[in-house]
Amino acid sequence: MVSRKVKDNLLNGLIWLSAAVSVGLLVSIVYFIFSNGWSLISWDFLTNDYESQTQYVNVVTDKTFIAPTNLSSDEYFSENLGIAIEQTEEGYEIVYVDDASPVKHAINNADEAFPVKVGYELSQINGDGGNLKIKANTPVEDIINTLNRSNELMLKVTSPGGGIFPMIVSTLMLIAVALLFAAPIGILAAIYMVEYAKPGKLVNMIRFATEVLSGIPSVVFGLFGMLIFVNTFKLGMSILSGGLTLMILLLPTMMRTTEEALKSVPMSYREASYGLGANKIQTLSKVVLPSAIPGILVGVILSIGRTIGESAALLFTIGTFAKLPVNPSSGTLSLFETGTSLTVRAYVEVKESGNIQMAAAIGIVILVIVFTLNLVSRLISRKFSKANY
Repeated sequence: MVSRKVKDNLLNGLIWLSAAVSVGLLVSIVYFIFSNGWSLISWDFLTNDYESQTQYVNVVTDKTFIAPTNLSSDEYFSENLGIAIEQTEEGYEIVYVDDASPVKHAINNADEAFPVKVGYELSQINGDGGNLKIKANTPVEDIINTLNRSNELMLKVTSPGGGIFPMIVSTLMLIAVALLFAAPIGILAAIYMVEYAKPGKLVNMIRFATEVLSGIPSVVFGLFGMLIFVNTFKLGMSILSGGLTLMILLLPTMMRTTEEALKSVPMSYREASYGLGANKIQTLSKVVLPSAIPGILVGVILSIGRTIGESAALLFTIGTFAKLPVNPSSGTLSLFETGTSLTVRAYVEVKESGNIQMAAAIGIVILVIVFTLNLVSRLISRKFSKANY
């Protein structure tokens, strides 16, 4: 027979082996993502649009601007528009835009807002003072003089591409919409289950339904969201449709984690509150919920992580367009516009073009966002937690 010591050593070996495999897999995944995507990570990658856009924009100016003192000798300033340009190998790039510059309110030929920003390439000028097509060898004096001679100008500009800024904005908007609806519903439902509902068939049915929902593949939620929110409610492929779909997907996680957080609050806390004359609502708001905040925040963290990492449910509800969800007429962010999330874009990059490098770079951004949210939530839970047990 195998001795007890041998059994203990074997069990310890299995425990250590399992831990080593888990850590090894985690390190391997992180190394793969960083080794393939780190070369793309830059400020431009985070702030640029995904695709470059060439637009003819109309600008009207009635001011005279003063050049900033920190411009270098290679940067040339237009007093008429409040912008500075610099020569590059391809042409001329806008390197400075005054806060009050009219180019920030430029309108394209489709009467849509198209603000000109730093990093855009200037390739043509049309105005009362003359027309000029700009090339790499065009004298910079001719460009500045043409810009300064007219108060009404049409500029041909090209925005830089290769960035993920639209996906970051869309992802954050999805998180906000999903949590705005899921957090109150999930937390209040959990409070009912723990504090008000009597054990019986109804409670068992609700818990069973919650467990079933948590096990349903996310693609089913996507199909449901497409049929209900996109088609029936006529919300279309939009951030709002995607956020509401994610809300349904997150409810089971939010409810179960909040339930466990409320159950972890000792019954003696409630009894002491009742003994001092507090009613049910006062006990919940002043004693139970403050003590359960760390556990509730865990549910929020898990929900945010799943929101960021979800792709199947969003393919049918927001689409795959790598653009800012901006209303064309007002130029402001809108929940009723389409877009795409970081994970959906990573999926599309691999599926359509096999661009592992771009997908890995997006993965790095997702890891950083999740890590930051976890860190912030921990700090919040430490600050607001009143539990001491």
